[in-house]
Amino acid sequence: MLHQEFSPPKGLQDSIKCFWYNSRDVGEQESNFEVLPDGYAELIFYFGSACSIFHNGGLQPLPSPFMVWLLNQPVVFYTRNRLEIIGIRCFPWAVFDLLGLPPGNDGLRVVDHPIAQLQPILTKLIHAGDIETALDHLDQYFLDNRSRTASDNTLARAGVAMRKANGTMPVSQVAAAAHATIRTLERKFKQSSGYSVKDVSGLIRFEQVRNHLWLFPDANLAGIAHEFGYTDQSHLSREFKRYSGTSPGAFARKAKKQAIDFVAFVQA
Repeated sequence: MLHQEFSPPKGLQDSIKCFWYNSRDVGEQESNFEVLPDGYAELIFYFGSACSIFHNGGLQPLPSPFMVWLLNQPVVFYTRNRLEIIGIRCFPWAVFDLLGLPPGNDGLRVVDHPIAQLQPILTKLIHAGDIETALDHLDQYFLDNRSRTASDNTLARAGVAMRKANGTMPVSQVAAAAHATIRTLERKFKQSSGYSVKDVSGLIRFEQVRNHLWLFPDANLAGIAHEFGYTDQSHLSREFKRYSGTSPGAFARKAKKQAIDFVAFVQA
């Protein structure tokens, strides 16, 4: 598997964390990979083989592009042969304004949006191996779109504070960092993302713990609980299982044994 990440232009950095490219060749047999929740929204273009999810008792093909929204549990994708992906990793409080879409909390969303018109030119460039030019097209699209929308400084300040604190900051302190009242901040978060500040903070904190265990599977769980502001190890275990479906100890053992590729949309 090849994974590369690319910084967005300065004018997009309050809305987009990064652009990324991922390629994998799994052979002719149907293969699957799991995507775990995190604190981002991902807009996904894919090229090559079909990409599907299991839904209503069978595999349901996904169009390109589609959006992986804030997940509350893992999602399993299925593919075969060679699959190439370009992802746009967006901050959840900014993505719907950036795309001009109504907010939602549906986890996985088919994108009925003019950006889908980029699929043919992106497909041509990716098949030619010209990833940089493909990303240039996306840069320009979002820069043009951004020029027609206004960013919300309150949400941007809140988001910076939440990510800097790894999701451990109380809502009252997030509101103070955003120069807003709690009520105003919560209203803006709900309007922009479909989720509360606490919901998004919980996902950011889980993401940090998940990444830490993947990189350091021998880490002490009690120490991790203290570092990331959980009440105790039991609190950590409950929250981790809530989002991942497994305990932190089981996840760490699997990571240590298999060096698992636990997520296709890898976070830096």
